[in-house]
Amino acid sequence: SYMQGCPTAPSQATEATVVRDASQILRTLGSKVEPRHCALLVIDMQNDFLHEQGKARQEGARNLGPMLEMVPRLAKLITAARAVGVPIVYVLQSTLPGGASSSDVWIEARTRARYSGQDMCLDGSWGQEVISELKPVPGDVLVKKHRYSGFAGTDLDLLLRSLGCRTVICAGTSTNVCVEATAWDAFHHEYYVVYAADACASWDMTLHSSALATADRRYAAIASVSDLMDCWHEETTR
Repeated sequence: SYMQGCPTAPSQATEATVVRDASQILRTLGSKVEPRHCALLVIDMQNDFLHEQGKARQEGARNLGPMLEMVPRLAKLITAARAVGVPIVYVLQSTLPGGASSSDVWIEARTRARYSGQDMCLDGSWGQEVISELKPVPGDVLVKKHRYSGFAGTDLDLLLRSLGCRTVICAGTSTNVCVEATAWDAFHHEYYVVYAADACASWDMTLHSSALATADRRYAAIASVSDLMDCWHEETTR
């Protein structure tokens, strides 16, 4: 009969069991941020978000204080990362002219952004450029995104895989929006995630703290710039 010709399902006793090699799991901050397999994501550090003449300030009256206060720490982190060979990936918001990148869903969502402006970081504009304090240098990677996450509709995952990355260190603005969206997606793409906590900021630091608390309890390591620099110093002095 037909049923006699069909293979039977394996018994529970004979089913293969996948056992992960525990030695491959990165459990410490130091192991996660080894320069050979991590990258630093610098997210949305752009004129329209952070400059006094940018749209967030001029059109949205956004409080830039917490964001500007952390810029020197992020600059220090970028310099330290470059010194030990950690790739720097600038993840940049981009709005295409004529609404080409703006769906009805995106437009509706953007109406909820109280402290923002229209056509933020218009492609090719001064507002889209990285702030002068953190300018990219030759060898840095730039990825443009049209949504909150740096992974949505971009080649970020391909670039990170090509670099041999297992971990992403997330820094930038705003902690509770684009940084968090990118961090969650990094985790969902099977990367270890580390927040450079004092190199992230939001217009509302209670939202910043809430995002970090969720990350700490679910999917990411939370570290200071000093913690990360200490790890890299230990790595280079071994």
